[in-house]
Amino acid sequence: MTEHADVVVVGMGPGGEHLAGRLAEEGLDVVGVEGRLLGGECPYWGCVPSKMMLRAAALLADARRVTGMAGSVTVSADWAPVAKRIRTEATDDWDDRVAVERFESKGGRFVRGWGRLAGPGRVTVGERELDAKRAIVLNAGTQPWAPPIPGLSDVPYWTNRNAIEATEVPSSLLVVGGGAVGVELAQVFGRFGTAVTVVEAAPHLLPLEEPESGRLLADVLTAEGLRVVTGTQVDSVRDNGRGIAVGLSTGEWLEGERLLVAVGRRVDLAALGVGSVGLDEKARSIPVDETCRAAPGLWAIGDITGVGGFTHVSMYQADIAVADILGRPGAPADYRAVPRVTFTDPEIGSVGLNEALARAAGLNVRIGRAELPSSARGWIQKVDNAGFVKLVEDADRGVLVGATSVGPCGGEVLSMLTLAVHASIPTAELATMIYAYPTFHRAVEGALKNLAF
Repeated sequence: MTEHADVVVVGMGPGGEHLAGRLAEEGLDVVGVEGRLLGGECPYWGCVPSKMMLRAAALLADARRVTGMAGSVTVSADWAPVAKRIRTEATDDWDDRVAVERFESKGGRFVRGWGRLAGPGRVTVGERELDAKRAIVLNAGTQPWAPPIPGLSDVPYWTNRNAIEATEVPSSLLVVGGGAVGVELAQVFGRFGTAVTVVEAAPHLLPLEEPESGRLLADVLTAEGLRVVTGTQVDSVRDNGRGIAVGLSTGEWLEGERLLVAVGRRVDLAALGVGSVGLDEKARSIPVDETCRAAPGLWAIGDITGVGGFTHVSMYQADIAVADILGRPGAPADYRAVPRVTFTDPEIGSVGLNEALARAAGLNVRIGRAELPSSARGWIQKVDNAGFVKLVEDADRGVLVGATSVGPCGGEVLSMLTLAVHASIPTAELATMIYAYPTFHRAVEGALKNLAF
């Protein structure tokens, strides 16, 4: 028997939950479909618990910085309160009952299971068939991806989910992948006493960011006792009886109690049945227009659109799709100023184009840079002052098209730079601002003064 609804939302991650709740509050009959936990990756295995781990690790680092600045402190790391906090405050022991009740209280209906498109306006969930009279919204998200490395499937490797659920820290950890997830978790476990090695195939950590960001972070991690190996492929993996061994393209073998694979995430569009509505099942993402429409009667939001695997992008797209589904005027999607932050210590915030992408786009580029240790606040900070501000300007228009802010508050300083890129504020105007002294964001003023070809 076919069940009818106005809107069916397949995948109830942050954006899907937000969209479904808003439409339900508008009086539409909304069915939310989720095979795992309502709320998605972010509150249970991603943003929220990982930042709790990072906060705990930062407290340890701050305590260790007391010596020579404010006295002396003996620090003893204990993972137990971290694991407990994740279970009680972040994930409710991986139970989404509260989230389901919150959605249902808005008038929505929740279906536990894996949704699949079965043609225009139709979704199947196991034996159930749902007919969406007004809209189907895909917010299915992505899953941790493991590359086809010989032997990898034969060992019990970790993904980010296993790392988040850990009740004890391993004695040693090999991290394959030096992107945001890999370096954040590497620094956390390193600060709790784990011997950590990070392996990244690209020439520097954080390959999507400015090379300077990755090189600076590698220096910081190395100073904290971690080993960083870049420009090197992983050729094979095996269980050596003592743990997991990883063979590198250099011929070297690394050993660790645990192996964390953090090389990206993928979506299985074939499993979503997108071919039934004329979309490419083999694609890496679903293309959408400026209103997040993917096909007649079909919208897509979040990671599967390929714009960026960030909760804030999913929420942004959700509001755009809501307006379009309700037939209300709204601003079209604008992705020129998508902010992103890697929450290591130092934080690495960036927005828009990096220097290489700006030059590849044929822009007449000027670069401005200021070093954080040379600023007044950096000098005051002393023991944790690593960082810089880098600006990428389209010199022909006199506006920023990208920026990077690295430092103790890199993600917070990024806010003004995101506004500058988003609103195309002339750099000449930014240079006339009054920058509070002594702040980290005052380094932006220095970078503006240093703009040069």
